[in-house]
Amino acid sequence: MEHSFYPQYRGTYIQVDLDAVAHNVRLLKKETAKDRHMLAVVKANAYGHGIVQVARVALENGADYLGVAIPEEGEKLRNAGITAPVLVLGGVNERGAAASVKMELIQTVFDTERIYMLEKAALEQHKTAQVHLKIDSGMGRIGVRSVEEVQAILEALEKCPHVQLTGAFTHFADADGEEETYTVQQMALFDEMTALLPKGIVLHAAASAGSARFAQARYDMVRQGIALYGCKAGKSTYKVRPALSWHTEIVYVKTIPAGAFVSYGCTFEAKQETKVATLPVGYGDGYSRSLSGKAQVLVAGKRCNVLGRVCMDQIMVDVTALSDHELYIGAPVVLLGAQGEERITADEMADWAGTISYEMLMAATARVPVMYTKPEK
Repeated sequence: MEHSFYPQYRGTYIQVDLDAVAHNVRLLKKETAKDRHMLAVVKANAYGHGIVQVARVALENGADYLGVAIPEEGEKLRNAGITAPVLVLGGVNERGAAASVKMELIQTVFDTERIYMLEKAALEQHKTAQVHLKIDSGMGRIGVRSVEEVQAILEALEKCPHVQLTGAFTHFADADGEEETYTVQQMALFDEMTALLPKGIVLHAAASAGSARFAQARYDMVRQGIALYGCKAGKSTYKVRPALSWHTEIVYVKTIPAGAFVSYGCTFEAKQETKVATLPVGYGDGYSRSLSGKAQVLVAGKRCNVLGRVCMDQIMVDVTALSDHELYIGAPVVLLGAQGEERITADEMADWAGTISYEMLMAATARVPVMYTKPEK
């Protein structure tokens, strides 16, 4: 594989396998969006994978639209030369409305105020603003919630000829839950509300978990987010491949006697003579302090426990089970990903930290360099 970046000085870095992203896009297009549009969600720097890099690979392998949270993210795509349709999934103020119009982004709307903002911006820029209407069918976040609100939107659109309604969507709150009832109710409400809208617009509701579980929720377009990056989405059994791994290396190895403590607060006490390796990574890099005393890392293909509290710049791990020839300065360590026959997944790491895989993928801070492996042609 070709490397577009090599970490300097310190051996702590993120690696993103763009070939895995390409594989996942092709698979998800085949399984959930064969006869539909597919929107690749690349918000939040593509869940930590690199917004521009992932966007390009997604479009090359079957995605039709891109999804971002804020206009700034859409602007980054446009500045990189990406011309595909980009949907801004969140609400905007006047500055954001003007930016969405300028960059020809599709803007989400859910009240009349934002439609008038976009009309003003479109008039000033001599452009047309495209919008998708967000329907709150049960998420309780943003979106119109009643027939009256939908009618008010349609009336505002009639008064704003420079704002064009090209789609409508909703978001499922419990697509990966044990019961299907709530999602089915959401679909019914979405159908009721969209029946009031003009024909021919793009309707979409299902994201990664919903598209795998509810074929009837795929409508005209499917939004793929977490599955795009190789993480399990709800009850999905699709063979997606993890794209992101997190690496570091050993900088020091020592042996401590029984009764010795490791790290702040003396929360770990050795019960026997223990070999300890120090790694140059900590919560300053995004390796969460909540992983203290719970997480494992991979050294020489074996699982090793994190000892005591995670420090800002370093962690210590138990390498007693490893042989001396496996323990050397610069020995590779995997925090997230595969080494040998073992793999630490984002879901497993999230369980240790008491959170979700999304947060683990986006955890690394700006001081952790990212290396990309280019997709195979």
